[in-house]
Formats: sequence, structure tokens, C-alpha cells
Amino acid sequence: MAATAPTLALNDGRRIPQIGYGCWQLSDAQAPDLVGQALRAGYRLIDTAAAYGNEGGVGRGIRDAGIPRAEIFLTTKLWNDRQGRDEARRAFDESLRQLGLPYVDLYLIHWPCPQRRLFVETWKTLIELRKEGRTKSIGVSNFTPEHLATLIGETGVAPAVNQIELHPYFQREDPRVEDARHGIVTESWSPLGRGMELNDPVILAIAKAHGKTPAQVVLRWQIQIGCVAIPKTATPRRIAENIALFDFELGADEMARIAGLDRPDGRIGPDPATFC
Repeated sequence: MAATAPTLALNDGRRIPQIGYGCWQLSDAQAPDLVGQALRAGYRLIDTAAAYGNEGGVGRGIRDAGIPRAEIFLTTKLWNDRQGRDEARRAFDESLRQLGLPYVDLYLIHWPCPQRRLFVETWKTLIELRKEGRTKSIGVSNFTPEHLATLIGETGVAPAVNQIELHPYFQREDPRVEDARHGIVTESWSPLGRGMELNDPVILAIAKAHGKTPAQVVLRWQIQIGCVAIPKTATPRRIAENIALFDFELGADEMARIAGLDRPDGRIGPDPATFC
């Protein structure tokens, strides 16, 4: 039986599933089959990006799955060199053409690229796209509290989602608190830390106690701290395992033990203050 993920309320009145299927590093040829498998396993959130080079395959997987489009929450993202009003509009049009779909559910600015000084102008363009109904919700990815303050201060519109690197070795408490203050849902990319945490003795012990895999424990932790998680895998067995999270719960002591794994040097991806 396919699992059903709970949803979280967005600040624009819509809802987002708490577990999604991440399409980073999937080839365009792989994507149709794997997205179809994810949808059949119960995923309803599919996350891709223009930079992943697989929007065409993701769109085919969605169209061929036999699931009503309205039941699927599809995210894609604007790449860094397409910021600015005109470029963002052209890039959005290109994404829709690649996907072969009339709209997306969530469109994100992939990185702030503060040195370009275009993310506010780009955000205003996303606000226009949402008003036109071509994307149902809008958000950002890899924005720091400082970037968010600028964005909201300049436009008065808070993103629905901020997708950031977040996993047990890099838990991001300050960004999560700031997101929550603005009603922004925090979404975790690399929620499993690219596998690094799965051999941690604390995670292994908790997994053994529950008869679950280490990945299931980490994803359950993501759910219980209130995040959306988008694990990526190309393995069918793990696609099913990563959404089978709703028949157990971590206790307060277990949550505290995982909280203790946070590290000051836990980042594995680029620094949003400098990456572009």
C-alpha cells in the first residue's frame, strides 16, 4: 500500500507534503521511470530544477503516471544566471516547455547570488508569475535570514518556502527560527547529509531500537522538527523506504540525542553568502 505523507500549511493558504522525491543528479533518461515509481509509492511532492537538466524527464514521469495533476505538488527552480526580470520570465517559460505542463506548484529562486544584486528584482517577477497563476506558490532556496530580511523589506511578500541544506550534522536552528517567524516553511535539501550521518552510532542505535533503517530515522527526525524533506535516490527499494515513516515516532530522548549531533563545520554544500 502506498504511503501518504502529511502536509504543512504554507503562508499563501496552500499546503505542501512533508516528504517529497528529490530529482537532483537524476539524468533526464532516468527521471520518467523513477518519478513514476515515486508517485506510485505515494509521493506527491516532486522537486526538480532547471539546473538539474531533467525537467523534460520529470514532466514525462508526471504525465505518464496516471495520477491527476491536481494531486501532485511540483517544484522547479530558477538558476543563478537567469536572475533579473526579463531573464527570469524567459527561464520560467523554458521550464514549463521542458516540463510539458501548464503550471508548477512552487517556483524557487535557486540561490540568492547577492553579488549580482538581482534577487529582489527576480522576486518581484516571481510575485507577478504567481498572480498570473502560472506558479501556484513562490519561494526561495539557500536564502539566509539576512537575504530574507532584504527580500521581505523591499516587497512586503514573504516566500512560502525556503529550501536549505539541513541534516543532523548541520541543523540550522537560526534559519529555521527566522523562517518560522515569517510563516515560511523550511524545506531540507540533502536531508540525509549525502549519507554521511547514516553510519553515526547515535543514528544506528535509534534505528535498531525501532527496527528501521538509519535513513528512515533521519527522515522521521526531519518530520518531527517541522521540516519538509526531499530525499533523492535512484534505488526503487529506497524510494519506498524513504516514505515509510508514519508507523513510528521518535521519543524526546531520541530527538535530543540527534540534536546533539549538530556541528559547526557540518555544511557540505556551498555557502549562500558567496556562491553564484
